Amino acid sequence: MIRILLFILCVVAAALGLAWFADRPGTVTVEWLGYQVETSAFVGALAVAAVVVLLILIWAALRYLLTRPAAVAAYVRERRRQQGYDALSRGLLAIGVGDRALAQRYAGIAARSLPREPLTQLLRAQAAQLKGDRGAARRAFEAMLDHPETQLLGVRGLFLEARRSNDNEAARALAEQAVKRDPKLGWGVNALFDMQARAGDWEGALNTLAIARRNGHVEADAAIRRRAVLLTAEARDAEASDPDKALALASEALRLAPSLVPAAEIAGRILASQGESRQASRLVSRTWKLAPHPDLALVYAFAKPGEPPRERMKRVKHLASLTPGDIEGHIAIANAAIEAHEWQEARNALAPYLEGRPPARICTLMARIEGGELGDKGREREWLARALRAPRDRAWIADGYTSDRWLPVSPVTGAVDAFEWKAPVDAIGRGDDTLLIEERPEPFIPSAPPALASPRTDTLSAQRQGAGGVVDVGPADGREGHGWGEAPQAKAAAEATPRSTAEQRLKPAIFVPARPPDDPGVAQAETDESPTSLERLRAAQIR
Repeated sequence: MIRILLFILCVVAAALGLAWFADRPGTVTVEWLGYQVETSAFVGALAVAAVVVLLILIWAALRYLLTRPAAVAAYVRERRRQQGYDALSRGLLAIGVGDRALAQRYAGIAARSLPREPLTQLLRAQAAQLKGDRGAARRAFEAMLDHPETQLLGVRGLFLEARRSNDNEAARALAEQAVKRDPKLGWGVNALFDMQARAGDWEGALNTLAIARRNGHVEADAAIRRRAVLLTAEARDAEASDPDKALALASEALRLAPSLVPAAEIAGRILASQGESRQASRLVSRTWKLAPHPDLALVYAFAKPGEPPRERMKRVKHLASLTPGDIEGHIAIANAAIEAHEWQEARNALAPYLEGRPPARICTLMARIEGGELGDKGREREWLARALRAPRDRAWIADGYTSDRWLPVSPVTGAVDAFEWKAPVDAIGRGDDTLLIEERPEPFIPSAPPALASPRTDTLSAQRQGAGGVVDVGPADGREGHGWGEAPQAKAAAEATPRSTAEQRLKPAIFVPARPPDDPGVAQAETDESPTSLERLRAAQIR
């Protein structure tokens, strides 16, 4: 509406101006180059206006002719730019659906049309990965490092290529570079933490965990638990060389995670070796209430070096009374009672679990009782045979991998704090009596004066019986012993035992789980070639 009014006003003004010129006639004379032109004022005004319009048209034509090359070049560039972006879109879609040929084609078009576009390098790298050309992919990612806006994208691409090539050193260096440049990137922090944990770099893993917690890459509760696990792992490595440091680390881990059994075991063992028996007992009993475990019972029993077996049995009975409904307490009492030759006490402790199908450790303990108290070889062989078919006992399990000792990192997936103390499934994933071999832990040897060599020998058998449920026939040199897990008459009875059908199937069905090469803490289990059922039972590590 406003435009119409303005147009009408302009027309009226022009009409009034023309009328004004018409009402005032006059003469305009122009003399130029000997010529004289004379006309009216109205015609002169129209001639001036015509000349102005002509000059404007001439200038526009000249300008159009002068600017055509640049305009044509700009048009060509815009057209190539549009083609490049179209190729990027179609190329990324082709990669998404896995069309290798189409992705390569559009990557070439994008490279010609948009050579400096960051997405072009990404498309080329992904097309090369889809094709399987790792060299071209690495070159594309390396080219991204030259531009600030694509540096982190190039680092991530090179990191993934290094992981695919199993180049752990390069992958770790790239992850460290990513964390240094931008700690807010979750993939870099998490990847670096996992690699440091798998390599046993506990100090570096703790620092990376702190970065992850500050930047919100891990929940607060999970971060506290992981820190406790890493501190325990570091304490375990430092226990032999620096007991004071190991004690400080284990104590801090227990403060963060009071139910962490390995931390309590390490701290209790070191305190007992330093003569702090009462403090060691209190520390172990606190963790026992939250998570009963055979290793804790063993540390608690030997918290006072030099005690006779009957006194150790009393201590273990007190510890078991803190968790009356847990099987670990009854097994610990039975072990201590067998050590003290209190056979009826051992029977009473195991009585609630003898009905039905008792676990393997119960069966082996009963075999020790029958052989140690009465020398009944028939009953001893019967219980050993039942142990072969018994449900497996609790063990440290992570991602289907079973171990007799706790590990801070899963050897299968590399996850931190993956091991749980629980009962495994019988014949994991198999129905042909296949058993999973578990690694044998190092024997528990409490730090004590040199005069206490016999309790140390007793403890070696106790560790094997308490944690693995396996009957040991004495020290490694073949001499008879009277420690936890020893049965003096069991060896002769076991040697006289014929091979049963289940035992014959056991040897060819043994399965040794694969362990990653970067896990130095795990020893490869070996298949026992002994012909006795007792030693085959030890090789299979029936839980």
